[in-house]
Amino acid sequence: MWTLPSARGRAAALAALITVGTVSAGDAVARTFPFGPRTRSVNDLGNQFVPFHAHLWDLLHGRADGGVLLNWQSGYGTSALPDLGTYLTSPFSLLVGLFPRDGIDLAVYVVTLVKTAAAAAAMTWLLTALHKGHGRRWMAGVLGASYALCGWSVVEASYNPMWLDGLIAFPLLCLVGEWARKGRRPLLGPVIVALAWIANFYTAYMATLGAALVLLARLLLEDTQARERIRALLRAAWTVLLGIGLSAPVLVPVFLGSKHAYPGWTKEFAPAGWTDVFARTLPATYSFFTPAVFVGGGALLLAGGLAFNRSVPRRERRLWTALIAAVAVSLQWGPTHLVWHAFATPNGSPYRQAFVLAGIVVIAAWTCLSRGWPGRRTLLGGGAVVAVIALGASTSELVTGPAYLLFAAGLAAVLGGLLLAARGRAVAVAAVLLTGALAGQAAATTAYADRERPARLDDYPPWGASHSERAAAVAAADGWPGYRTDPGRTQLTGNDPILLGGQGASYYSSHTPDVLTRTLAALGGGWTSGGRSLQSLDNPVTDAVFSVGARLRTAPGQKPQVIRQETAPLVTVRPAGAEPRYGASPLRNQELLLGAKVYESPVAGACRVGTEVFLWAPDHTGTARVGDGPAVELRGGQPKRRAALTPLGTVTEPGARVVYGGEAPRDASIGCLDRDRLKAAVAGLTRTGAVRVDVTDSGVTAELPPGTKGTAVLAAPRIAGWSCEGRPADSYLGLVAVPLDGTTSTVTCSFRPPGLVAGSAAGAGALVALAVTVLLVRRRAGAGAGHREA
Repeated sequence: MWTLPSARGRAAALAALITVGTVSAGDAVARTFPFGPRTRSVNDLGNQFVPFHAHLWDLLHGRADGGVLLNWQSGYGTSALPDLGTYLTSPFSLLVGLFPRDGIDLAVYVVTLVKTAAAAAAMTWLLTALHKGHGRRWMAGVLGASYALCGWSVVEASYNPMWLDGLIAFPLLCLVGEWARKGRRPLLGPVIVALAWIANFYTAYMATLGAALVLLARLLLEDTQARERIRALLRAAWTVLLGIGLSAPVLVPVFLGSKHAYPGWTKEFAPAGWTDVFARTLPATYSFFTPAVFVGGGALLLAGGLAFNRSVPRRERRLWTALIAAVAVSLQWGPTHLVWHAFATPNGSPYRQAFVLAGIVVIAAWTCLSRGWPGRRTLLGGGAVVAVIALGASTSELVTGPAYLLFAAGLAAVLGGLLLAARGRAVAVAAVLLTGALAGQAAATTAYADRERPARLDDYPPWGASHSERAAAVAAADGWPGYRTDPGRTQLTGNDPILLGGQGASYYSSHTPDVLTRTLAALGGGWTSGGRSLQSLDNPVTDAVFSVGARLRTAPGQKPQVIRQETAPLVTVRPAGAEPRYGASPLRNQELLLGAKVYESPVAGACRVGTEVFLWAPDHTGTARVGDGPAVELRGGQPKRRAALTPLGTVTEPGARVVYGGEAPRDASIGCLDRDRLKAAVAGLTRTGAVRVDVTDSGVTAELPPGTKGTAVLAAPRIAGWSCEGRPADSYLGLVAVPLDGTTSTVTCSFRPPGLVAGSAAGAGALVALAVTVLLVRRRAGAGAGHREA
């Protein structure tokens, strides 16, 4: 005989199976990877998440340059823990280690599927904990799948897979609230909170707010004294504080990493029109700046019918209906919008909390269903609510005729299934109708989004022959830490060094350090994403300074070519004295950092024969060339995009000028690089620089010529966390530096992410507090049992 736990387990398994099958079917219909040629790697999925998961693969297999504290591959050396805590600390991310390295796109897809399925199972488990629903637990599985297949999940979180951890966290945190309400599971509750916040603190914050609202609703529905309700709230608050404390070793470095990041661009919140909000409850709609609150016709009908269901107590009906309305309004009101988003309007979609509304709608739907199959009054009332929503969406440009037909067909199937189930006839047919209605609508929504995203967002190819060729070329040229190998300016993603290998300047993260962006900008670097996606700077002067001894160059239809040059060592020495300051010209700034004059100014607009021409036009979008040489494209337009200091080639004829394909930039400047001068400058830095450099996952040790005086400079950005010789590192034009007095020939610098010590101390304190709490709860329980026996 099946027991309650096994019945709940079957319902959770059903929800996971529906979810995986539906998402896979939608992707297959759209012919999207891995079921067809259309790439799914759009926007940050291809630009951030796939490369970072590739980096995790390298860490798991011992192939990364760096470790959990310091990433030597990106941005000439960046803090690793904030990126790990933001993108990779979900337990599900570890699954990528089971796949081959060149199957990283498939690995991320599988992780996405598994996360979505886990969210469905977790919601199903929550629903059956709130109300047992005897005889209808399979329907809890369908509603659990409705939550996991909500529009927010399949349209937005599917290409931001770290958000899916919040989708899992919401029902789990609601369960934690239930345990706190009943005074149960004092150990497991804080552990789940900690895992949720470690997996993805951003959506965990939203999930925690949503779970708090659900707990308040449950407490208001209890027939207990106010004192007991207050105690339950205090237990819940203590559980959350303990859980967040346990996550502090990751959470605090992530928070400080954001504080030290380049600010990027900001945006004011503008609420979507209500007709568009209603439209997003329908299947097969897409919009970046509206809340994707589709949950399937079944959940929507049952949630709408709750207010009319007399088998549910009146207070419960009113409370859940009011909560849905309040949360929906809170998505649209500026002050509550800020509360949901931790008091900062996000740069992208402003409705990242929409999954909480979807979860509450599903809870309300189960509340309507759990006490019995809905009768005619409930179905008519729910149908009226759904009709009003559909009518309200009729003037929105987001809705198409096929979307309405799909919505109507699904609603008809749901009504038929509910009527059959209510009469106790053909339950298997009812299950097929209810499951099919959800699966059909959600698969269509998935397929529609798969086709719309590449047309509206930047897209990136999955791993293929080009990736393999470049990765092989980088690996063959790699000489770290003797020199860096840059995977090249012609990028496949904004994070090519961790995707393809090597140690370059390019880096795209929410934690791109402010000092890195400003330093590379001063040297003529280019960027996208408002300064958070830094590009490789293809320049022999900066390559010499940053010890880039091998650089990949690619051209359409040709194999990657490795360009080698002599560079200074990773640690060099500059004369003693006050730190110089960058000016407005990247040409002069490069010479300042190099310590030698290597650029000539053009005479009568033209560079001398034999010199290399570099164009500085950060706001120019178009092409430029020298004489009859090949045209080079520039993509500027600050603050979102910035064109780099661009090489145009070597002058071969006297008087060759820069020619623009279109309107010439207003404030362009030209530099003429003399390679002989550069070679002499590099030789000087090599002669006085480190004779040996040892690099670890958390620092550098350099051996210098005996009696060296001046300033030792490490070719890495002076981001927060560097210390040298037992004190905070100095800065030399944005790089790590330490003064030398001639008494030592060895310099040691180490890196520790800001907040790691404080976070670890907080985590240890939370662990002690958790142990004491569990001990007290068990002692109290034992005393209570003794009194009852007496």
